[in-house]
Amino acid sequence: MFMGEYQHNVDSKGRVILPAKFRELLGEMFVATKGLDRCLFIYPKEEWTILEEKLKKLPLAKQEARAFVRFFFSGAAELEFDKQGRVLLPNNLRDYAGLEKDIVVVGVSSRIEIWDKQAWIDYNNEIGPTVTQIAENLVDLGI
Repeated sequence: MFMGEYQHNVDSKGRVILPAKFRELLGEMFVATKGLDRCLFIYPKEEWTILEEKLKKLPLAKQEARAFVRFFFSGAAELEFDKQGRVLLPNNLRDYAGLEKDIVVVGVSSRIEIWDKQAWIDYNNEIGPTVTQIAENLVDLGI
């Protein structure tokens, strides 16, 4: 399971070092894609396969399903670490999430999220005051 929040940087070539614990859990090959809320989602291959199977079951006739699957898969890239433990994030993914220098790497259970540092701060400032209400609403989902 991925958890925790870590401050990192993107180097001039677009490479990022992820926490050692995360690298171990990701394995040799993993998948990065455009995430929700203008961040990147990173999945171990096994988790990506599970998600892929679920998305394949969405009804092709529904416009929203097609749009979401198109969004999610069009931005996906298989990645691996170099010998120094860095990963090169593709330009299109860095551009999508606004990743230039300072980033935050967040463990979110079965995936990792990579955020621009200021976007992460803004998101937390926005969501923070409503967390109690969100938690109350999740009771309806069995949480």
